[in-house]
Amino acid sequence: MRQYLLGILTLFLFYSQFLPAEPSAALGYTPAYPPHFKHFNYVNPTAPKGGELILPGFGSFDSLNPFLLKGIAADGLGLLFFETLMLKSQDEPFSVYALLAQDIQLAPDKLSVTFQLNPQARFSDGSPVTAEDVKFSFDTLKSPQAHPQYRFYWHDIQQAEIIDPLTIKFKFAKINPELHLIVADIPIFSKTSTQGKPFDQIVNTPLLASGPYIIKNHDPGKYITYTRNPNYWGNHLNVRQGTYNFDQITYKYYKDMEISLEALKAKEFDFMAVYNSKAWARDYVGPQFDSGQLKKLELPHQNNAGMQGFVFNLRRPLFQDLQVRKAINLAFDFEWANDNLFFKQYQRCNSYFSNSELAAPKTLPQGEELELLTSIQQRFPKQFPSEVLTTVWQPVSSAAPHSLRDNLRQAKALLTAAGWQLKEDILQNNKGQKLTFEVLLVQKGFDRILEPFARNLKKLGIELTYRLIDISLYQKRLNNFDFDMIVSTFPQSQSPGNELMNAWHSSAAHQEGSNNWPGVAEPIIDSLIEKVIYAPNRKTLITATHALDRVLLQGEYLVPNWYIGVHRAAYWDKFGRPKQLPLYYNVPETVAQTWWWEQSDPASNDSINSKNK
Repeated sequence: MRQYLLGILTLFLFYSQFLPAEPSAALGYTPAYPPHFKHFNYVNPTAPKGGELILPGFGSFDSLNPFLLKGIAADGLGLLFFETLMLKSQDEPFSVYALLAQDIQLAPDKLSVTFQLNPQARFSDGSPVTAEDVKFSFDTLKSPQAHPQYRFYWHDIQQAEIIDPLTIKFKFAKINPELHLIVADIPIFSKTSTQGKPFDQIVNTPLLASGPYIIKNHDPGKYITYTRNPNYWGNHLNVRQGTYNFDQITYKYYKDMEISLEALKAKEFDFMAVYNSKAWARDYVGPQFDSGQLKKLELPHQNNAGMQGFVFNLRRPLFQDLQVRKAINLAFDFEWANDNLFFKQYQRCNSYFSNSELAAPKTLPQGEELELLTSIQQRFPKQFPSEVLTTVWQPVSSAAPHSLRDNLRQAKALLTAAGWQLKEDILQNNKGQKLTFEVLLVQKGFDRILEPFARNLKKLGIELTYRLIDISLYQKRLNNFDFDMIVSTFPQSQSPGNELMNAWHSSAAHQEGSNNWPGVAEPIIDSLIEKVIYAPNRKTLITATHALDRVLLQGEYLVPNWYIGVHRAAYWDKFGRPKQLPLYYNVPETVAQTWWWEQSDPASNDSINSKNK
């Protein structure tokens, strides 16, 4: 059968010069790059190829299959190993350009999308990428054997239908403005690579993929090394010009962030993204930084910062009372923490779409947003929080004219009204339940933040404890929602949509492995999520996100944390990088994608290679 397909593909290769130009698609606007564009603006198309990039991994890994609920997948698989039908641009809100598929056609009724695969597309073993592989990938990832996030995200994609060996159609349950772009982002792997095994049992054997790298060697929990595929099929594509310039990329794992800093200074790896403000201010210093051998750089971005916070688990009866959540929130003193712990590096998260136009304005709702919220109120009069229309939500502040003392007084009044009384130095309700909870941690550093928070809560009669556990156990407990409170982020894209189902929709509240960690199950939020997903244009989408933001904020589902408008990075001075940064990007991903190796550093490379053998 495969030989028959190869014969057909040969004919397609002959006629491919007459096919349409490289296609593109965008959500509600014209794509920035024209047909036949040469390369993305944020790359250096003449970047030299060669050298090795060594990056740190955190914790451990025990799986080479990133599509399962169980296990922790190795870093780099999605970035280096698997490819999608089309590739997202990093300087547009939501645009995709030809990769495995060379043509996209949305049906006039918007209830299906058809892709024509590039006849040159090949998996790493040289076999062609066919419509059969695409359908198999989709069907497998939407099945119960894969992580449930795909079933949430692709809920409105009914089925994949093979038209011919290089053409595949996806049918939709309803009109969804972003669904054809979501389909374009489906990761593809070869049907033959599963060898008929149950998908959820393929853990330690890599799937057959088409990306620019293949796995050279690995030691679970210690390192994984990718090497450039010398026969990578897509080197000629415009979307690949100036990208993936390293011959080899290694992720070396560390269980402790402090140890990894010393490892960076010892040249065990090359580049490190820094997330700890204290470490950035105090620890990234020394002779190597003074001499310029080690660089310390802040890279600006325009990412939607989303929301980070201390997340309440509303499945716990203790946190089901809104007044209790408000009172705990009042005890966190961000201004003190920013001055004394964060070296004034952060801004307070004030939205679930922080640092973007999607954040609700700090005024009362008006115009189309007011109309939307009023219509929701009429549908759900008993569940609708009236404060959404009458009060502009603001994060708790101790900045003048406010003070921590005032905030704690408000918290005490809320707790008293909710029936909590101080007995034996701890708050108890009429059932004798004590107001005590545990914060589950997976990395060091948050203890210095939680300790003063715990002291403030103790003044109210609330006991906060915290515990640091291994990442594998932490992930298992997250999957099963077995925690009182966690520190977590809710990242957002520039065009949020179906992914909101997995984070806030009631259908995900009790689905093992979902990202609805608070357990939010509110029909108002469900309705607003649908308004975002099915928004017909950018303007309507922004209106819907503003409304959703207001309702989420009034729910007090977490204690808001902070964000920063730059990526902090430390790296050895051995790399070149493009003059222009993308608008929306993360590190170290963009380093692996667009930087290049400029000079030899045998001591560094030899040390890691010897350990990889």
